[in-house]
Amino acid sequence: MGYVKKEIPQAMKEVIFLGRGGQGGVIASRLLACAAFIDGKNVQAFPFFGVERRGAPVRAYARIGESPIRKRSPIEKADYVIVLDSTLLEGGNMPSYLKENGSVIINTKDDSLERSRKGLGYIYTFDASSVAVKHRLGTENAPIVNTAILGVIAKITKLVKMESLVRAIKENMSVKKDENVKAAREAYEKTPAKKR
Repeated sequence: MGYVKKEIPQAMKEVIFLGRGGQGGVIASRLLACAAFIDGKNVQAFPFFGVERRGAPVRAYARIGESPIRKRSPIEKADYVIVLDSTLLEGGNMPSYLKENGSVIINTKDDSLERSRKGLGYIYTFDASSVAVKHRLGTENAPIVNTAILGVIAKITKLVKMESLVRAIKENMSVKKDENVKAAREAYEKTPAKKR
């Protein structure tokens, strides 16, 4: 008589990017998935568009796991919610996107959000807009923050290795590859170690 070893599925991590058209949220989800794939993980990345215009709210999703991912539905509750534009917090529905003990990473200069937002799980803030502007990604009024925020994600979540993220950027960005890599690296280096 033989025994069949039962395969225990590894935990899958789900990420929701909340941003506005033109900030690079959809590309961020793809680059995160690409970097995780380079790391040997199973991945998915896909967008959800409402009104397709610059400045309109946009959601993008990524799933990363050690085992094959069979789910195909949009992510309703995520382990990590990435907010590319802090004005999107004004609706007050952020807790509905988070799993219990989930984390929120917010692009903002206002680090008081880390202490003041109740019911949002673990909160991390970083001024990705300033890093993007410094590296001429977008404009001062409309920075493209995707690669800078990815550096923060790599540091805080450990979902991907930084070198894999750099490779994903180099292989997938069609313009300003060096600037995007520098923005991601600077954000990674300036992000404090995870506090939780």
